[in-house]
Amino acid sequence: MTSDDQLQQVRERINAIDADLLRLISERAACAQAVAKIKDAHGESVKYYRPEREAEILRRIKAENPGPLDGEEIARLFREIMSACLALEKPLKVGYLGPQGTFTQAAALKHFGHSVHAQPFGAISDIFREVEAGACDYGVVPVENSTEGVVNHTLDMFMRSPLLIAGEVTLRIHHHLLSNAKDLAAVRRVYSHQQSLAQCRGWLDRYLPNAERVAVGTNADAAKRAAAAEDAAAVASEAAAELYALRVLAQRIEDEPGNTTRFLVIGSEDSPPSGHDKTSMLLSCRNEAGGLHRLLTPFAKQGLSMTRIESRPSRQGVWDYVFFVDVCGHRQSPEVEAALAELKGAANLCKVLGSYPEAVL
Repeated sequence: MTSDDQLQQVRERINAIDADLLRLISERAACAQAVAKIKDAHGESVKYYRPEREAEILRRIKAENPGPLDGEEIARLFREIMSACLALEKPLKVGYLGPQGTFTQAAALKHFGHSVHAQPFGAISDIFREVEAGACDYGVVPVENSTEGVVNHTLDMFMRSPLLIAGEVTLRIHHHLLSNAKDLAAVRRVYSHQQSLAQCRGWLDRYLPNAERVAVGTNADAAKRAAAAEDAAAVASEAAAELYALRVLAQRIEDEPGNTTRFLVIGSEDSPPSGHDKTSMLLSCRNEAGGLHRLLTPFAKQGLSMTRIESRPSRQGVWDYVFFVDVCGHRQSPEVEAALAELKGAANLCKVLGSYPEAVL
């Protein structure tokens, strides 16, 4: 058998598999429509989007994946299938920190898929307001970076917002230097968000020590500014390069190869248990010796793993602080429920910000 004959056989097999995939995806979409009809029969208040159900499916798919595609790629493919099927039930409106081309947009699409109606907003407070008003079903906001720490504006919004955390997304951040210039020697200014400039400080010190660094609101805004000049560059994403037709002068210039940003999905409700969950809360105590120790003791007594603690000024008084705490487990679990019951007696403030599935990487 010739190589052409072998190729023809493989191609015929691919065609047959594609036909099977099309049939099965269509069957899945029909099932989604059937689910919508069943839910519609129970009234408009029924939830169409089930973050715990999606997280459960993606974890199962990754665990059962035989290869050769890796687990992350398989999860991405199934996420898009679920996104398209959900759009048949009820298209979701999701707000993100814009403009187009930001990492927050990438996080929103990673979590919800490309079949949602993603809407950019100019500020984190705008996203909270639109979700609170019901103009968006969910919002996606950055909360912390693995090298530069927390996004304080997001934490501060939770102090006064009734919204809850319904999910989380982790996104590996790769920064590129984008410009109209032909080479580094022509670059006189570098635009980017202040955190991105900090994440690339070492590279910029080494290769562009004399270029002015200008902090702007978002990396997409940086790319837009760079696109309007011949001697400027932006530290931004590959998506921003395509969107604003910029040349990539240097790839992956972040100082830390594992640079990752965590985003939160906010909505009017949190999520039922998925089996792999986190609970976030806002705590405060009296400013006295042992106050913080008393706040953390209930977690230790219940054997709960605390994955994060951050302090922020409460704005209620000088040197008065609140603590943002993440623990492993859902608030409906006996351990978390017991810890929360004890905290309500020990803390000045104990506000649960939501229980939600851990990010599916």
